[in-house]
Amino acid sequence: MKRASKFLIPPNWQVLLNDLEINLEEALAYAQLPSGLFSQDKIYLTPAQYFQLWQGIETAANGIELPLKLAEVMTIESFDVPIFAAICSPNLNAALARLQQYKPLIGPMELALEITNTHTKAQVSCYGFIDTLPKCYSLAELVFFTQLTRLATRKQINPVTVIVPELPEKLMEYETYFGCPLKVGNTPSVTFLAEDAKAPFLTSNQVMLSCFEGDLKRKLQDVISEQSLTDKVSSILFKSLPQGQSNIEHVASELALSKRSLQRKLTAEKQNYQKVLQQVREDLAQHYLMQTELPIIEIAFLLGFSETNSFVRAYSSWTGVSPAHKRIQVKH
Repeated sequence: MKRASKFLIPPNWQVLLNDLEINLEEALAYAQLPSGLFSQDKIYLTPAQYFQLWQGIETAANGIELPLKLAEVMTIESFDVPIFAAICSPNLNAALARLQQYKPLIGPMELALEITNTHTKAQVSCYGFIDTLPKCYSLAELVFFTQLTRLATRKQINPVTVIVPELPEKLMEYETYFGCPLKVGNTPSVTFLAEDAKAPFLTSNQVMLSCFEGDLKRKLQDVISEQSLTDKVSSILFKSLPQGQSNIEHVASELALSKRSLQRKLTAEKQNYQKVLQQVREDLAQHYLMQTELPIIEIAFLLGFSETNSFVRAYSSWTGVSPAHKRIQVKH
């Protein structure tokens, strides 16, 4: 799936945050974003800023269970256009397909779908952010899918499986809401029975869909086309480095470009391949050293280095300290 490098935050976020009892100025301060951000005509955030905002919201919540509160205040009137397109779909399967298509208009997330004759599974992943995601973020996504289904069908439809990276403190409240046990897994997902995923949406409105779907597709194309080649190369490297792929030939192939064309286009953006590769490696190295307990030999492998010493020398040249010393600094 193509990825966007910036996201338009809809004005109705202010209304939603108010309904969630979140102080907007506090959230922006915690997120280290400009206090006047929402006074702008259009609010564009990078993936990193998007998750900074979520972290700020979580901190400003001060104990409020945001995902459960979202289920309480979520209404059709609060939806922006891509989500409204989903609820105008015939059923959950169609709604999820639209959300998968329009995710680049909503945020730095990707939605993987598994639709079979027994179940429908929606799995969420994020990109452009290597620090720890806000704890409430995954749960909020899964609550959103569940509540969307209930709003559209006017039925108490429960998922059969909910998987989150970390169980919430108020586990019983969440299991009561979902109507099923929560399980721990690497990637957040929610699974519904096939019959529930095909249940008719009472909000289905094909006439309304036809009115604004063309505009959505144009906006999607505009957002994706604005992504720089440097961003695209970085996105590919974030995925391919842990798989042992770091050479320019692989990246050029992923972009359907020749090696020479890729180098020429990067030069036009005042970049070069090695500089982009180094930045991605440095970002990932900081994440692995600060957020995981992975041994340095394994980190070197995940960053595409054939030898641990090569990684140690490279990291020391980037930051002025060795990987081992960086870990000591973090612990203290």
